[in-house]
Amino acid sequence: MKDYLVIGLGEALWDVLPEGKKLGGAPANFAYHASQFGLKGLAVSAIGHDRLGDEIIEALDAKGLQYYIERLDYPTGTVQVTLDEKGIPQYEIKTDVAWDNIPYTDQLDAMAKQCRAVCFGSLAQRHAVSRETINRFLDAMPEDDGQLKIFDINLRQQFFTKEILKNSFRKCNVLKINDEELLVVAKMFDIESTDFEVICRELLAEYQLKMLILTCGVDGSYIITEHITSFQPTPKVEVADTVGAGDSFTGSFCAAILNGLPITQAHELAVKVSAFVCTQQGAMPVLPEELKKA
Repeated sequence: MKDYLVIGLGEALWDVLPEGKKLGGAPANFAYHASQFGLKGLAVSAIGHDRLGDEIIEALDAKGLQYYIERLDYPTGTVQVTLDEKGIPQYEIKTDVAWDNIPYTDQLDAMAKQCRAVCFGSLAQRHAVSRETINRFLDAMPEDDGQLKIFDINLRQQFFTKEILKNSFRKCNVLKINDEELLVVAKMFDIESTDFEVICRELLAEYQLKMLILTCGVDGSYIITEHITSFQPTPKVEVADTVGAGDSFTGSFCAAILNGLPITQAHELAVKVSAFVCTQQGAMPVLPEELKKA
């Protein structure tokens, strides 16, 4: 199992926080946290021929995260992040940047064929070039029962459409969504119920998903499959910031499933990991050994 790749595919960027810039982007965060559990995590994206691009490479090297990142004639992506009084991030996402233009190459095609799990979102599909690359990658992955195609929906500003979401629902077999996003999707897709589990089960059935991951902030999280509903409360911790916490949940849950843990135990681990990340500054802290051994 550990010979397979676990890939985060999409945006690579700098989160420019009040205390300085931090390496960000959901795909790299996902791959980093999966790699902390012994899997071959790999970040796939694009950066510019600029100093910020150099610093992304330096930061990934310092974290020990493997990557396949093209350098293009577009600026490296940045997000201006401000935190409200509860530590919840607000984002200003720059447009026309390198990760909007990730090319599909022979090397990337070969990686897709060795990929056991991939995590992708809606944000990196805002531009046609990266959207096509993501879709081609998903289509090139081998089809088997153990493969995970995780759509971490990650709705941001105006950077999504119903068409993009519907196509992604069809391409994925695991959907990760939060409670606010779930209501947006229900309205967009004319789902009349306001009951979270009813909406989740309708999406699960309509798109033949293996599982749906629903996070509800301080109100806990759910893993829903055809036969199982797992609930975990959110631990109360002293929050430094919540940047990357959701990605750490996804990465650690994916790693736990691939490492053979049952859904309920994988869910418990993911909650503990994301709670720890909330106590740290930035999206990629080193996890304590007791979590890595879970």
